[in-house]
Amino acid sequence: MAAASAVTSSPIGRAWARFDGPGRLVGIDLARGLAVLGMLAAHLLDTERRLTIDPETWVTLVNGRSSILFATLAGVSIALVTGGPRPLAPERRPRAAARLALRGALLWVIGMLLVATGVPVYVILPAYALLFVLALPFLGMRSRVLFATAGALALVMPWIQPVLDAAPLWAGRAGAEIDAALGWHYPFTVWIAYLLAGMGVGRLDLRRVEVQGALVMVGGALVLLGYGAALFTAPAAAGNRYLAAVLTAEDHSQGLWEVVGSGGFALVVIGVCLLLCRTPLRWAAVPLRAVGSMPLTAYVLQLVVWAIVALALLGDTADLFGIREAGLFGPLTVGLVIGCTAWALTLGRGPLEWVIDTVVRLVVGRDRDADTPAPGSGGVGGPR
Repeated sequence: MAAASAVTSSPIGRAWARFDGPGRLVGIDLARGLAVLGMLAAHLLDTERRLTIDPETWVTLVNGRSSILFATLAGVSIALVTGGPRPLAPERRPRAAARLALRGALLWVIGMLLVATGVPVYVILPAYALLFVLALPFLGMRSRVLFATAGALALVMPWIQPVLDAAPLWAGRAGAEIDAALGWHYPFTVWIAYLLAGMGVGRLDLRRVEVQGALVMVGGALVLLGYGAALFTAPAAAGNRYLAAVLTAEDHSQGLWEVVGSGGFALVVIGVCLLLCRTPLRWAAVPLRAVGSMPLTAYVLQLVVWAIVALALLGDTADLFGIREAGLFGPLTVGLVIGCTAWALTLGRGPLEWVIDTVVRLVVGRDRDADTPAPGSGGVGGPR
């Protein structure tokens, strides 16, 4: 007992206890690590190919699905830090809501700073920030209601989204700025379904193997339904612009079958990661888990490094073809994984996660469960 206490009293011991302690769902970290690196691959690799049985095309899987996984995991995180299977009592929700709202505001500011770098990607953080705010009315709901609401939105909003996308607002003088500020490439009108589905997942007892297996099975069924239905309805949608926009599973289309299929894919990844981390593979996955333990730092760092390298090599941060030709993906991924692993195992919480959590504590106050990391602060603590 004394030896264990001595270990956890050291900085490295505390960092390890936070990273791999019994109160942490390390499979969620693994899923988030895959989401972050998947988004990096979607940006820097050639993913503009049709997915086939040829392994060379499998990299296309990261297109669209990585960002959807990221948004779904945001919902999981929000649910976990607001009670997990048991939502916070009503008297505790106002402070939790205030913390989430401020966290969302800070993420929005960081997102707009990333947009200002000129790096040619659709920065997800402004949309992510809006989803945090939209989650506030749902903090007291249990999984059944969250899943039902997410399902209803997933079935209805893809029919409305083409109308919203065609609004004159986007072609107006400030259309591009409004688009960036709202993160409209990830429209909250549709993406709220992913967030609420993630919250529903987070309201389950994710430590149970039956729940983990159910996520894989239900997610797999949605994958088959979504992508199978896309093939089945393709002839009906051909020649009709509106139906073609709705009845599609194309990446980033916000189509009905993309929402169903890619949403199911996110559930499969979460379930598989949770199951894998019940095995010794959790140790082999430590580097990916480290990236997922500080997703905000990892996401921001990749874009900042990209901007610096592009400016130094090409003189233009917006030259996507040039930066892909320069082969940035490999060195940036290796550096990100090594850096996050070293930081997580020695210093603990990621630097940007620490900054945001500190600001939230100073402005809103320390939560009663302050030792449980919050979404956007980098960790996903399990119910204690």
